[in-house]
Amino acid sequence: MTRETVINDSVQEAIDLIQQAKQAQLVLKTFSQEKIDAIVKSMADAALRESIRLATMAAEETGFGNAADKVVKNEFASKQLLEHIKDQKTVGILSTDPVTRTMDVAVPMGVLAALVPSTNPTSTTIYKAIVAIKSGNGIVVSPHPTALKSITETAKVVYEAALAAGAPAGIIGCISKPSLEATQELMKNHDTALILATGGEAMVRAAYSSGNPAIGVGPGNSPAYIEKSANVTKAVEKIFLSKTFDNGVICASEQSIVVEKSMEERVRAEVVKNGGYFLTAEESEKLGKFILRENGTMNPQIVGKTAQYVADLAGLTIPENTRILLSEQNTVSKTNPYSREKLTAILAFYVEEDNQAAINRCAELLENEGAGHTASIHSNNQSVIQAFSLRMPVSRCLVNTPSALGGIGATTDLTPALTLGCGAVGGSSVSDNVGPEHLFNVKKVVYHFNEELEEVA
Repeated sequence: MTRETVINDSVQEAIDLIQQAKQAQLVLKTFSQEKIDAIVKSMADAALRESIRLATMAAEETGFGNAADKVVKNEFASKQLLEHIKDQKTVGILSTDPVTRTMDVAVPMGVLAALVPSTNPTSTTIYKAIVAIKSGNGIVVSPHPTALKSITETAKVVYEAALAAGAPAGIIGCISKPSLEATQELMKNHDTALILATGGEAMVRAAYSSGNPAIGVGPGNSPAYIEKSANVTKAVEKIFLSKTFDNGVICASEQSIVVEKSMEERVRAEVVKNGGYFLTAEESEKLGKFILRENGTMNPQIVGKTAQYVADLAGLTIPENTRILLSEQNTVSKTNPYSREKLTAILAFYVEEDNQAAINRCAELLENEGAGHTASIHSNNQSVIQAFSLRMPVSRCLVNTPSALGGIGATTDLTPALTLGCGAVGGSSVSDNVGPEHLFNVKKVVYHFNEELEEVA
């Protein structure tokens, strides 16, 4: 079979899945809220039952992260998400106002194209399928080729559960022969209503230039500022919990620690106590060559790997039980790999003269990469927290919480989500954690009321 034939088959599969989902969605959109909710619960329950098996598949297939933490993410994308959205009104009449004589009606978008990354393959598939059906839409999943088996199996689990609860056949589709051309067809097809793009910057840009509406999430580069009023012990513990969770593959995870000079020794001591290893200048240079590829993008060899694995890759000898590698830095640029997003057990460490310099450094890191995404601060000084929040070019500013878990809404009051909008500053169409409310339009029903204007006319 020629490559051209393979590509043609892949593209045709994408077209067929879109059409099947389109026909199924015409049926789904007639369902009551109660019936939609029953389908969503069936999907979430099935994903929860299979969370361990799917997590194990993802870890083994991709080599990213670890199965135990992927189980937690699967449970988050099913159980915690369901708890948050189960009473949400998403179909039919949303609200009426007898005073203004207005009525809001939910209008589902149609067929959603879901691009799923290899870093969070099963949890993202669960999450996107659930929010799509909850909002009355069909969905077609485009799997990252390196996570094809685990994404396909996850899509199968939630689809079969949806069918068992009465969903129309074809409402959830998954490309089984992934190719760049099939993904492009999925994004550009005139029957695709909206693209949910989670992945690399190039892919997100392609989604926005497809001609169809899109919600995209680019890279994160979250700085963690430990301010002098912080409980340093707790701050470092939370940062390490976050950065080592699934070996750092969540895009909201911390990428740098920023401290004031007066705090340096206290923070260093806690970092070492928690299993951090400060690289020498020579070791930093050696490891830095493995972080970025020649084209300036993150090296997939380091993604979701332990500190020991990454150190071995670079030929470094580090202490046993090292959890995170830290490199002292004083510059920020596109060519400085430590000032970029590193979805692995590596953190940059910046020491600044004072509070203002520390805040400026955090903003500089985000302007270099990750604008619109996430920043975190550990502080008990409300005026500093406010100043930091006002200065950061992000959509979510996290206070005294693990950034990875706080960003997705696991340890904060944010909507539980694995698609984190980055707002206009980050090239995204929304700045929220994406939930069902972003996946339907609202029809406004209004009555005539201005009799005086009518009489003048």
